[in-house]
Amino acid sequence: MSSLVAPLNEAVAAGQKAAAVDAAMIAKLTDMAGDFAINLTVALIILIVTVFASRWACGLTRRGLSRLRGFRHDPTVLSFAVQVVRVLVYVIGLIAVLQRLGVQTTSIIAVLGAASLAVGLALQGTLSNVAAGVLLLVLRPYKVGDVIDIGGVAGSVQRLDLFTTQMSNANNHKIVVPNSKVLGDVILNLSGQQTRRIEINFMVGYGEDLNAARAVLADIAEGHDKVLPDPAPWTGVTGLLDSAVQITLQAWVKSDDWWQVQADLMQGGKEAIDAAGIEIPFPHQVAVPYGDEDVMPLVTVRTGRRATPGGADASVDDGEEG
Repeated sequence: MSSLVAPLNEAVAAGQKAAAVDAAMIAKLTDMAGDFAINLTVALIILIVTVFASRWACGLTRRGLSRLRGFRHDPTVLSFAVQVVRVLVYVIGLIAVLQRLGVQTTSIIAVLGAASLAVGLALQGTLSNVAAGVLLLVLRPYKVGDVIDIGGVAGSVQRLDLFTTQMSNANNHKIVVPNSKVLGDVILNLSGQQTRRIEINFMVGYGEDLNAARAVLADIAEGHDKVLPDPAPWTGVTGLLDSAVQITLQAWVKSDDWWQVQADLMQGGKEAIDAAGIEIPFPHQVAVPYGDEDVMPLVTVRTGRRATPGGADASVDDGEEG
């Protein structure tokens, strides 16, 4: 009988020990789950606070810079500074969330520091855009609202951020140019000055009165209400071409009025020259006979215009046998 009781007692003791271990494990798992739930809840709260703190910091930065006289009317600096503040707040909030979840951020920072060289080489194009964006903000060759030309692409600046410059052209096409390309190319700021000069070339015949043609063009410019009186409009002979005399009209206007006034002066000058009876020559063809008069082959001489080294247009003759 005693031989049966001893194994039974051992089995009971083993069962009690296993039950105690299971209870301890369950209690430990319960504590871990509770701690994780608490940490996860706190991490979510930190994340929500980070979002609101980012909005608050961006608004505070915008209001603070708006009080400064140099940045009050410059949306370029405002938008750029707000983006930098938003990124910094989110980075700080992400580090706090990772720490609350038990991630050792010091080791992560060490790994990132060790891999920074490889990351920098892999993202050198992106980092160069960020550096170029900072330099554009410091040098300020243009601001939001300016009309610029970068590498032959013209448009109105809509936004300058960390990586790109966004523009919109006359057809309302969205143009995105990397900041590194902007900084490395020629920047032509078409609206960077308050005034711009209009220059239009008109062609008149060699037999016309040049002074009369100049006076007609000058009257058209002086009669336009958006042409500035100082500097006064100027006209002059700027080219002696093969089939015409080139007369240039120059007038100064405000930058915002440049396109429309140029179109008005071009149309008004053409109509005024026609009304004054002054000839505006155009390309023509001349048939020149040569050789046997019975056969009479002809050479067609086509008179057109070509660019001279001085920038004026001149005519060219292309002989075609007919």
